[in-house]
Amino acid sequence: MPELSQQELETRFQKKIDDNLYIEPKDWMLDKYRKNLLRQISQHAHSEVVGMLPEANWITRAPNLRRKAALLAKVQDEAGHGLYLYSAAETLGSSREEILSAFLTGKAKYSSIFNYPTLTWADIGAIGWLVDGAAIINQVMLQRASYGPYARAMIRICREESFHQRQGFEIMVTLCKGTAEQKAMAQDALNRWWWPSLMMFGPSDKDSLHSTDMAKWRVKRESNDELRQKFIDRTVPQADFLGITMPDKDLKWNEATQHYDFGEINWDEFHQVISGHGPCNRERLSARQKAHNEGLWVREAAAAYAAKKQKKAA
Repeated sequence: MPELSQQELETRFQKKIDDNLYIEPKDWMLDKYRKNLLRQISQHAHSEVVGMLPEANWITRAPNLRRKAALLAKVQDEAGHGLYLYSAAETLGSSREEILSAFLTGKAKYSSIFNYPTLTWADIGAIGWLVDGAAIINQVMLQRASYGPYARAMIRICREESFHQRQGFEIMVTLCKGTAEQKAMAQDALNRWWWPSLMMFGPSDKDSLHSTDMAKWRVKRESNDELRQKFIDRTVPQADFLGITMPDKDLKWNEATQHYDFGEINWDEFHQVISGHGPCNRERLSARQKAHNEGLWVREAAAAYAAKKQKKAA
């Protein structure tokens, strides 16, 4: 059988994507597709792991045992999401050690949202409601991503993120139905987390470096701006239900477009945070480096046990 040319391989690759068939790890794929997927999946994995930190900060200070158990379960879920995604990233030919090294040395990015502090218990509600709500809107389309291992991992992740969003909203409902001080706490959390949540969808489409390729390869099926608008349209009525006010004086319903118009996002802040100069960037990376170093004995013990078991089986 004659060897296919580069052009023929590329044509077959794109046709498979256009036919809504999965690209699997052993399939031929464009180098650029592989590199972009590795970047996206590994950053997604790093975000899940770093996302444990601002919430773990409140496990011991949760207001009651029920809240403590629920938050503990959520943080455990996030750890699992990171493991699913690291495993998916490894199928693209990079080792776990290489992926983690890029993260721990600051070379690889993670979601900017996790570089903000959690100052009150209401922040845990706001993270569940807004941050996980934004994550769901971002990630539902990834269940149909063209790369099989990524799409399959996202099915379970989205189910669990849906639970996290409901958990956060329920905290906000409880606060908003409580005392005036509790409702003010919920409003303060909304004020601080609203704009960073909008930044989670990435830069505007006109400034996005990877969106065109990722849309062509059907990794992303909706643009950053489309997803951001969907999130706003869904979330504003929820804030109305809670009886708290969005921190955006330009926010208003547009009858002609059937969408909410909203104010300008502070993109300078966005770029400042993703470049490593957010309120908690150093703290988050330092915490992960410390955890990685302190876990070395566990990894060594696991490797020694696996080697012993393999030798015994031989």
